[in-house]
Amino acid sequence: MKENNPIIEVFGADVICASCVNAPSSKDTYEWLQAAISRKFPNQSFSIRYIDIEQPLDSERDKEWAERINNDEFFYPLVLINNEVIGEGYIQIQPIFSTLEKLGFTSTE
Repeated sequence: MKENNPIIEVFGADVICASCVNAPSSKDTYEWLQAAISRKFPNQSFSIRYIDIEQPLDSERDKEWAERINNDEFFYPLVLINNEVIGEGYIQIQPIFSTLEKLGFTSTE
């Protein structure tokens, strides 16, 4: 059964993380994921949001994730789907696709 509208979140910053040399920026990762997911799973609804950990955050939950990244618990960009950590640092697309398929997404490929 497909879960309605999974929430994909990309926590990141403008500065590329020190251990992620040659990796795309957090914002680039967010835009790439949005395009790749839409292409692989057309007409399937999901929400994707970008959270800049260097900006003031309103949500306590977002602040907690940002703090964990700033405390080196996670590398960024950090990708969550429905609150589950799917990837951090150098993001691979396959775990993200696999997670969405587990949530009921079907690929046209």
